[in-house]
Amino acid sequence: MQKIIILTIILAILALFSYVLFREGTLPVNKQHTQSIVFTITPGESLDSIINDLSKNDLIRNRLAFYMMVKQRGLERKIQAGQFHLSQAMSAYEIVNSFMSGSIDTWLMVPEGLRKEEIAEIVNQQFGIPESEFNSVAKEGYMFPDSYLIPTNPTAQQIADLMMQTFEKKYTPEMRAKAIKKGYTDDEVVILASIVEKEAKYDIDRTGIASVIERRYKENHPLQIDATVQYALGYQPQEKRWWKGVTTFADLEYDSPYNTYLYTGLPPAPISNPGLASIQAVLNADPNTKYQFYLSDDAGNTYFSKTYEEHQRNIEKYLK
Repeated sequence: MQKIIILTIILAILALFSYVLFREGTLPVNKQHTQSIVFTITPGESLDSIINDLSKNDLIRNRLAFYMMVKQRGLERKIQAGQFHLSQAMSAYEIVNSFMSGSIDTWLMVPEGLRKEEIAEIVNQQFGIPESEFNSVAKEGYMFPDSYLIPTNPTAQQIADLMMQTFEKKYTPEMRAKAIKKGYTDDEVVILASIVEKEAKYDIDRTGIASVIERRYKENHPLQIDATVQYALGYQPQEKRWWKGVTTFADLEYDSPYNTYLYTGLPPAPISNPGLASIQAVLNADPNTKYQFYLSDDAGNTYFSKTYEEHQRNIEKYLK
């Protein structure tokens, strides 16, 4: 009986000690500290990484206490990505509450290959900006796909300007000089890159696809690219998306300057907003490639052919 009493006392002391350590660990590092810093959480960042950054910036007393507090309250998945004003005068609880609701900047993530209307949908969902407002100021092809920290209550113009400014930073003078050497204007590079972005699923195929497109363009052959027709067809109500899943023979007769089956040359404007890899593929393309055709199977694998007959065999083999 005496052993049980002693064990109970020891466990009680340990529990009390743990509670004190936990409580102390969640208190402010320095209540008298008045300065704040901007703390950034990136999209998808792990809790361990966040805690390590908090510790490095002397914003928490104890990493384990902070971890336990977040886990006990089930808050791990409620932490937002963004930028936050934090100070050493804040307790661990105040810091976590800030992570859930007090972001001063919000991440906007724009993947490659979207048309501006698709980006407008994302902007509307995150910031409540009407899609028509964004579409009216966005310039197709120049909405550079990237991860952006957007200030609170932005306007459509501010977001569009930020994306276009990023394009100007990414499209370096060296790249522009390379385009001029190839005889291209900036618009031609972006139009070609926007097509490559929609045609290539894998990076390894981008330059090869760009080379075939450039050869056909330089030789004044119709590009015959389904993605340009899909762009012209626009929103598909039945599929509830902007890109038609399967292009029919009837679609290929759709009269539009974007229809590269009916009209030779480039479309009048970009058909998507390409990333850097597709732009580089256009600049590195070889117009003297031995291939004249390519096709992609359902898995996105690309097959190149030198002649129309070989291309037809590939169609029979990979698409039927």
